[in-house]
Amino acid sequence: MTLSTTPAVYIISLTPGGHALGREIAQKIPDAVFWVPIACKPNHPEAQSFDRLKSLLAEAFLGKHPLICIMATGIVVRQLAPLLQGKELDPAVVVVDEAGRFAISLLSGHLGGANELARTVGNLIGATPVITTATDVQGLPALDILAPRLGLHLENLRAVKDISMALLHGQPVRLVDPEGRLQSELMDHQGLFELLPDTPESWHKPGPAVYVGYREYQWPDSWLRLRPKNLMAGIGCNKGTGVKEILDFLQDTFRRFNLSLQSLHTLATIDAKQDEPGLKAAAERLGVNFRWFTKEELQQMEVPNPSAMVQSHMGVASVCEAAALKAAAAQTLLVPKQKSPNVTLAVAQVCCPWSV
Repeated sequence: MTLSTTPAVYIISLTPGGHALGREIAQKIPDAVFWVPIACKPNHPEAQSFDRLKSLLAEAFLGKHPLICIMATGIVVRQLAPLLQGKELDPAVVVVDEAGRFAISLLSGHLGGANELARTVGNLIGATPVITTATDVQGLPALDILAPRLGLHLENLRAVKDISMALLHGQPVRLVDPEGRLQSELMDHQGLFELLPDTPESWHKPGPAVYVGYREYQWPDSWLRLRPKNLMAGIGCNKGTGVKEILDFLQDTFRRFNLSLQSLHTLATIDAKQDEPGLKAAAERLGVNFRWFTKEELQQMEVPNPSAMVQSHMGVASVCEAAALKAAAAQTLLVPKQKSPNVTLAVAQVCCPWSV
């Protein structure tokens, strides 16, 4: 976590001693917002004021603002309890005593970044960070921190608990990581991970395991899936094709070729289709990039299935295959051209695993 956070860190204090400490922390964290009770506002013109702590905390949670609460831990626990939604949704919460002796990571230590925020506050004011997350205490890798840092999407967050428990008990965790995205981060823990090949024989085994890749399978619940965003889908469509038809065909194609939509990075097409509403809406709903290339750029790509009809209508031998290869900077396709009545689709894997 960097000190310049978005949304801004909220620093909240209740007492005169807490206000002095809150002001000190706020001066050292860029863009932090310092809050004091409304009755204390005249003595702290640099601060924002609040009337009810409960309302301010609700606002902070809704806006995903990391919190530094300078007050008793019990107050924070009682006020936050009704607001909690889950580790993947709650913001970081750090509690600091008004003497500035301890910075306690209270909530969302990993995903929210509270552990790192507690360490940051400790460094700023000379406090002792209090971290109780078991993997941190034991010096074990926390995959729910490592994965986002490496650009990997956690598909099934609940499986992190099984992995962490296995590591804490010294039980080896199987790892399928064909591109080596995670392995370099685990060099200091090699004895805890058993590297397996990317084959169905490896995938069907039960027990704690991690898969890093874009392949889809009937995964056992205990397998944590970490998805790289490394698939580029080249796409073409007839004018006015609706978003539902595009999404249905894309999802069906990924399912037939055992690819995870969680690994889709970009929808790519020709510039003549850049304003096609269905394509733009499909990219938006999937939460992926939408790119387009000029006719001249696509003409440079060698494709396995050129089309005379596409050449006559669009001035290029291919839209979907050429766009997929161009976006991925690749020479081969994972999925060659697939056709529906109104959509064409091809998929390529990014040639360099670290380029996206």
